[in-house]
Amino acid sequence: MSISNLSQAFLQISKTENLQAAIAKSQSKSHLKGLVGSSLSFVITEVFKRQDEPFLLIFNDKEEAAFYLNDLEQLINTKDVFFYPGSYRRPYQIEETDNANILLRAEVLNRINSRKKPAIIVTYPDALFEKVVTRKELNSHTLKVAVNDKLSIDFINEVLFEYKFKRVDFVTEPGEFSVRGGIVDVFSFSNDEPYRIEFFGDEIDSIRTFDVETQLSNQVVKKITIIPNVATKVFDETRQSFLNYISPKTVVFSKNAEILFARIDDFFSKAEDTFKTLSDAIKHNEPKDLFCNSGMLRKQLDDFTTIEFGSNYYFGLTEEPIIFNTSPQPAFNKQFNLLIDNLNSNHNKGYTNYITCVSEQQAKRFKDIFDDAEAEVHYKTIQLSLHQGFVNEDLKIAVYTDHQIFERYHKFKIKNGYAKKQAITLKELTNLDIGDYVTHIDHGIGRFGGLQKIDVEGSKQEAIKLIYGERDILYLSIHSLHKITKFNGKDGKPPKVYKLGSKAWKILKEKTKSRVKHVAFNLIKLYAKRKLEKGYQYNPDSHYQHELEASFIYEDTPDQITATQDIKTDMESERPMDRLVCGDVGFGKTEVAIRAAFKAVDNGKQVAVLVPTTILAFQHHKTFSERLKDFPVTVDYVNRFRTAKQKRETLEKLEKGHVDIIIGTHQLVNKNVKFNDLGLLIVDEEQKFGVAVKEKLKTLKDNVDVLTLTATPIPRTLQFSLMAARDLSVITTPPPNRYPIESHVIRFSEETIRDAVSYEIERGGQIFFIHNRIENIKEVAGLIQRLVPDAKVGIGHGQMEGKKLEELMLKFMDGAFDVLVSTTIIESGLDVPNANTIFINNANNFGLSDLHQMRGRVGRSNKKAFCYFITPEYSAMTDDARKRISALEQFTELGSGFNIAMKDLEIRGAGDLLGGEQSGFINEIGFDTYQKILAEAIEELKETEFADLYDTNLEDKVYVKEVTIDSDFELLFPDDYINNITERLKLYTKLNELKTEDELLQFEKDLIDRFGELPTQADDLLNSVRLKWVATKMGIEKVIMKQNKLIGYFLNDQQSAFYQSSNFTKVLQYVQQNSTKCKMKEKQTRAGLRLLLTFENIKTVKQALSVLKPIEN
Repeated sequence: MSISNLSQAFLQISKTENLQAAIAKSQSKSHLKGLVGSSLSFVITEVFKRQDEPFLLIFNDKEEAAFYLNDLEQLINTKDVFFYPGSYRRPYQIEETDNANILLRAEVLNRINSRKKPAIIVTYPDALFEKVVTRKELNSHTLKVAVNDKLSIDFINEVLFEYKFKRVDFVTEPGEFSVRGGIVDVFSFSNDEPYRIEFFGDEIDSIRTFDVETQLSNQVVKKITIIPNVATKVFDETRQSFLNYISPKTVVFSKNAEILFARIDDFFSKAEDTFKTLSDAIKHNEPKDLFCNSGMLRKQLDDFTTIEFGSNYYFGLTEEPIIFNTSPQPAFNKQFNLLIDNLNSNHNKGYTNYITCVSEQQAKRFKDIFDDAEAEVHYKTIQLSLHQGFVNEDLKIAVYTDHQIFERYHKFKIKNGYAKKQAITLKELTNLDIGDYVTHIDHGIGRFGGLQKIDVEGSKQEAIKLIYGERDILYLSIHSLHKITKFNGKDGKPPKVYKLGSKAWKILKEKTKSRVKHVAFNLIKLYAKRKLEKGYQYNPDSHYQHELEASFIYEDTPDQITATQDIKTDMESERPMDRLVCGDVGFGKTEVAIRAAFKAVDNGKQVAVLVPTTILAFQHHKTFSERLKDFPVTVDYVNRFRTAKQKRETLEKLEKGHVDIIIGTHQLVNKNVKFNDLGLLIVDEEQKFGVAVKEKLKTLKDNVDVLTLTATPIPRTLQFSLMAARDLSVITTPPPNRYPIESHVIRFSEETIRDAVSYEIERGGQIFFIHNRIENIKEVAGLIQRLVPDAKVGIGHGQMEGKKLEELMLKFMDGAFDVLVSTTIIESGLDVPNANTIFINNANNFGLSDLHQMRGRVGRSNKKAFCYFITPEYSAMTDDARKRISALEQFTELGSGFNIAMKDLEIRGAGDLLGGEQSGFINEIGFDTYQKILAEAIEELKETEFADLYDTNLEDKVYVKEVTIDSDFELLFPDDYINNITERLKLYTKLNELKTEDELLQFEKDLIDRFGELPTQADDLLNSVRLKWVATKMGIEKVIMKQNKLIGYFLNDQQSAFYQSSNFTKVLQYVQQNSTKCKMKEKQTRAGLRLLLTFENIKTVKQALSVLKPIEN
């Protein structure tokens, strides 16, 4: 049965007709009772579909409003349901406005103004409190644009300046616009995506929306309205209440008018207080001009048809109360036998049961669970995400939601096109600016001098200018961009810049390579040994495994599913597993580990979980035991909380095989720990272990499966995975109900601390306060107690005895006190979903990955989390500390652990990634270049010493490392096509990285979308990339296209296996058959004899491509 049938069923109830009748009378007041949970959404949906009036729904707070918004969006559609939020957190704190909310507000005003068909607007008191611009004002500040309109680009330019829009190169935020040739991009405040308007002369040819991050078009639209920021000073006129703005025909549904008016009064008095404290230097509007008070709203609401749907009513009723019979969904505490009994008893009473599921997968889980119970269950599933189930007695239906049955978090979504914009910072780390140091793999370190046009035999070419020692200059063709990388060494210290052609760089490179080779050799040997060993082959999943996975309280993210799948495949193959799972703090790595551990135990093996800290061992023991409590698995742990006697008993049991999963700190690696049958080793928070422990681990066994979990991988770990000595799974998608953590860098101020602590306690949360000095930790706790007298404060640090600390942690987890003042002992792994604010005192003294880990302690539920880094003045910090803090401010997005690791490398310098000893090489050559040399070394080892381990197919072997092109055609993006230099450089770099024809076609499509039709030079540039691909296959190292000739130079190395390969044979056959078209000859050059292939009469790049193409096929 479909959603619409279920929804329409509500029309059969006579009360729904009564409701429609009440709405039809103007200014009537009625009371709607007995609609629980999502049943309200169904009734409103059906009534709205049959009315021509707009609806305004007022809920008590933002969360409730958002849940109903999601219900209605699914039942009606997203085009006719709008969310109208408040625009900031405190009156007169203009800098705290939330741009995403301003966008949503503008969208609503625009929709009411555009006189399209009526809509449903969902709102809450905070939003009604602020006054809005008048309709007349908004109309005079709205620019309407449609396809085929006659408009000049200059006219649009002027209007946007008048609206206070800012002209930029690329649009990323509301209120910006850019002009490129015949394309205007503009980000209006009335839509959550910017528009791209393409002109043909003075006529608008097409309009489409585009994505800020990729700058590529999404969908085509016919007409748009552009409005400026409705919250700013462009509008100095009088403002009016939102209720004046909406159509007088609107039907108002209000949950609890009393709460509404009380909150409005509360806001208004706060605004008045704030107004009194403002300085007179700036003229501020009075509260009554900007905000509404309750008297005003009460009077206005009288003029509307109002329906109250709370438990009691406020306005005098003009109609009979309308009473529905619905009750809430019963709670089953995850006991499926109760659920089955309940569904069947409903069925026997003549009720129809529906279970709404978020996804197909959930529906399948219900089926599996009911099949396992071998009971006949009467129910239907509907794919729909409702926020609360209900039972309706009039219709005899029971609608249950999956998240209430499984007790998962259910999260609302408010569309926020603005949130994507923050993602741009990462790319900026690798951007090249003039004066940056770059490493050229053949010539060493120089300085970047920007893009320059140079004259090559009468035609313009674009090249990159690099400046070396003693004023040497090297021009690098845009085709060889892959040879240079930004230099990432130790901070701030300029590297040594050599003269061009000096031997120093060559020697350094060779030295590095031989060192790298030495280390890589041992590594590959270990890898080879593991690869040839036979590990234990696990059986496919049992039904226990399915049951365990279905009982996970969150929804699996796609990455989690693939990571789990990869691990299982590894375990079921006979090769020992060696997999690294990278996932940000709180992204469900532990769940993946539990599933793997359970699979091992299910197959009769033991599992060792190695963790870095005492607290984490304890936390994991709690998590594992909790998750596996319904299964026959024994979990135990060893750490310093356990007495010697307890430890001894545990280890004895372990040896006899009575313990299935053992969790412990590095004591697990000791000689006296003996396993009965170890099958899987899980290493958590790998970045915390020293090299020594890890080397010891390797000796444990060659054929044990190893699973490593980490949030911020240390460079070395990353390195191995990147170089294929390990398999890597990355979990980057946050669980579906997480917000980014809002991070602020603050000075130590009592006021801020007081506000944040009391705000958190008010919403029922808990607070971490990290202070890393034991000697005065009590004073800090006393300070917090003084600032917030009614807060309960606890203190924890590593010098307490084990038992006490354990009790303290447990109490905090159970919510016995509000604030935990502690040293960094909590950094790894204390998981308190209810703690959503963290302060880190003297944050400048911590490393990046520590800070990121600590910040990850909060924001583990579906509440918004805050993190305050308390630091001294910027001027008092070291350079490193400043950089670290600003990196963290940039990466508040979820899933940024991986990027933080990369940035950390840049700040700390990388050292010798491969061995225990740190070496200065990387600082001399830069990190990326080090990786290139490493890759080369491994490649060489694979071909020589380990040729039998890696089987390479001779057919597909690539003999040419790279092709250089020298030509008198202009191969570039002209200035008038792409004006911005950094963007040109970015595109050249991207072009260099393309590998396949499909990618190239996509690249071309994207260019046309962003900048218009391709000019000839750009077209030739793209074809020259194709030319390089063909040449590589043919074994040509250098292509020269000059004076209507095409000359290809074959591989320099006469001994190369290429000359024996089938590819070369193809070339020879072609030359013999087409002796008129091309000539092959040997030529004496400075570098010895070279084999050439020459074609005459080649006038374009396309032509060159067409003569070489047939050869490679």
